[in-house]
Amino acid sequence: MHADAYFGEDIATFGDRVAAAREAAGLSQAQLARRMGIKTSTIESWEEDRAEPRANKLQMLSGLLNVSIIWLMSGQGEGVTVIESDEMADISEVLSELRTIRTDQQRLTERLARLEKRLRLQLG
Repeated sequence: MHADAYFGEDIATFGDRVAAAREAAGLSQAQLARRMGIKTSTIESWEEDRAEPRANKLQMLSGLLNVSIIWLMSGQGEGVTVIESDEMADISEVLSELRTIRTDQQRLTERLARLEKRLRLQLG
């Protein structure tokens, strides 16, 4: 996830943390609500800091979003990792290099197979 204007560890509210964790998990409000068996408007209320979940829903929420309950409530502990834009550039560069290596590897594998076939024909 990239750093958003609304989310900063030092100023984030409960709702900000819920929204950030939900987005990091790749879920829409509707998808999260469906998985929790609640209305989308309830998720909206949590994210807008108009309401907070009861303990049982908070536990389910933290499990679905893969963050700690403590982090959701206070911002301390295991939460989402905010990736800065310069880190994203580094990650994109590494992914690009991995794709290049994979393409080169496929080409070399095909070349190796052709050579093996040629060798078998000459030996056989």
